[in-house]
Amino acid sequence: MPVVLLLFLLLAGCAGQPPVRELSHMLPAAESPLGRQVQALAAGQPAGHSGFGVLGASLDAFEARTRLIRAAQRSLDLQYYIVADGLTTRVLLDELLQAADRGVRIRALFDDLASDGHDALAATLAQHPNIEVRLFNPVHWGRALAPGRLLARAVQLPRQHRRMHNKVLLADSSLAVVGGRNLGDEYFAADQSFNFADLDLIAAGPVAAQLGESFDLYWNHRLAVPIEALARAPAGDALRGLRERLDSQLGRLREEQPERYAELAAYLADPAIDRLLGGLIWAPGRAFWDHPDKLLARGRPPLDLLMARELLPLLEAADDELMMVSAYFVPTARGTDWLIARVQAGAAVRVLTNSLEATDVPAVHGGYTPYRKRLLEAGVELYELRPRPGQQTQYSFDGDSDSSLHSKALVLDGQRVFIGSANFDPRSVLWNSEVGILVDSEALAAQVNQLIREGMQAAVSYRVSLLEHDGERRLLWSFEENGRQQVLTREPGSAWRRFNAWFARVFGLESLL
Repeated sequence: MPVVLLLFLLLAGCAGQPPVRELSHMLPAAESPLGRQVQALAAGQPAGHSGFGVLGASLDAFEARTRLIRAAQRSLDLQYYIVADGLTTRVLLDELLQAADRGVRIRALFDDLASDGHDALAATLAQHPNIEVRLFNPVHWGRALAPGRLLARAVQLPRQHRRMHNKVLLADSSLAVVGGRNLGDEYFAADQSFNFADLDLIAAGPVAAQLGESFDLYWNHRLAVPIEALARAPAGDALRGLRERLDSQLGRLREEQPERYAELAAYLADPAIDRLLGGLIWAPGRAFWDHPDKLLARGRPPLDLLMARELLPLLEAADDELMMVSAYFVPTARGTDWLIARVQAGAAVRVLTNSLEATDVPAVHGGYTPYRKRLLEAGVELYELRPRPGQQTQYSFDGDSDSSLHSKALVLDGQRVFIGSANFDPRSVLWNSEVGILVDSEALAAQVNQLIREGMQAAVSYRVSLLEHDGERRLLWSFEENGRQQVLTREPGSAWRRFNAWFARVFGLESLL
């Protein structure tokens, strides 16, 4: 009987009441000073042009988010896959509470999988009259304890392995940040042991409004459940307690790590948005996103729900050069054929991804390795990021900590750029929802091209190649260490990482990676 009772409690968890979902939409940009400022800038550009800026450096990406939050006067819409606790997250939470206090309407939409254990925090934020929090694709029972959540996800596995992977921050329906970064110290070079190299894009004007349409679609979808329907109501003074904890935590950071705090809080000295807006490149651009119904599909989703269907014809138009950076690169047989076809059509194809040593998900490497030889034989160039490049670049690589690639970007013929949340793998194409922006700008393409080439440098990444030996083609990993060229004939990586990659490959997990 005790075991049965425990199981019942795990399943019951904090199921709450049936969700009450009120529809809401982005507010008109013209209702805020920031919106009018962006509209005035756009009015001086060719019709339909939007403003764009690349965020390669982690601290720049963090500063851009804080500036947007501080500049917002009417609304803030946040859509993220992961919100991890950390110093940068606490700074952003503090800024969001200040924004809500001055009357800004905040809608926060987080994927449920990555918010496990944070129901109380989300419910506390939602106590503020100007903050709404919803979780996307949540489990409704078993939430109280980790075993219950795990069991609930296992029971609903066909849907629970599909996640909202989008990353968008939108201020006053006029200025947005979209790209690969989640919220957490490792995305903003604030983790002392491990950091991601990533890319974001600032978007101002018409394309920001498109991202607002995307956000509304997800926010009002039936998979977006108000936190009040999932978690117990917090104590009446919970919000005050949260503010006090944030003040205490940030106060300790100022005292104990003044240099680190100064880096994170540099925006306070000049919080104005003008410098950010003044550096934008204005060009034609368009936002793309998966329809959220993609996560409800039985089996493979219909093509009309996939942003990949709309993007593919534009990618196939590249006939000179295709530069690709993808943290998780699982080309599949079909994708390999597609990349080889680009080479056969005369395009130079270069791919930057993680090495087995650097990836934070070694199993994904097992979905990539079967295609390396075929890609190399066809003329595709492959570069694999090393875990500790030892060289500071504009692309967030930090020689003082281990690094892993997290970027997702394409440069087409040196003219068009796509930056977003989607990797070149089956998970992004079929199972997760994604968002991104395609920009037609030679100047922007040159910036992103330079960042990708920095990531391909011999001091930062392995160049993978083929060597003919005893009638067999073997892989080589070439790199530079302390100014000297080095070559490895065996793939670097621990036994545990090799086992994970082998397991994913042998047991046919490719379609889930």
